[in-house]
Amino acid sequence: MTPEAKLQSMGLELPKLASPVANYVPFKISGNMLYLSGQGPRDPSGGAITGKVGKDVSVEAAYEHAKLVGLGLLAAAKTAAGELSRIEVVKVLGMVNAVPEFTEQPKVINGCSDLFVAVLGERGRHARSAVGMASLPMNISVEIEAVMRIHD
Repeated sequence: MTPEAKLQSMGLELPKLASPVANYVPFKISGNMLYLSGQGPRDPSGGAITGKVGKDVSVEAAYEHAKLVGLGLLAAAKTAAGELSRIEVVKVLGMVNAVPEFTEQPKVINGCSDLFVAVLGERGRHARSAVGMASLPMNISVEIEAVMRIHD
């Protein structure tokens, strides 16, 4: 089953590729490496999903936000590579907009990591950092960036 078919069987679809909010590009290819710019969670109309985890947003809701970001990253990867079967996730950096005492960043970023493995199988497994931030742009709850490899 292709990654696109797996997404469909999960009842998920890739969103429209988000436009950068500043002077940068959604991705950059160098050789066979794909560098994806950080993205935040978006609602169905494309608006930013905001809130501070541990205050306004629960761990469970933030997990779903990270899953939405994962879909956005896959959309960028598909645009770059043409099809998701050519993609291997190498490294993920997940940032959680959280109250100072929040310590469950890995549980939040699992939303993205779990999605990558569900859709890409072994090629979705990756090295990762999950960190807390005092704030994120536009008060988004989560921001995630990724490095991927494009296979021929």
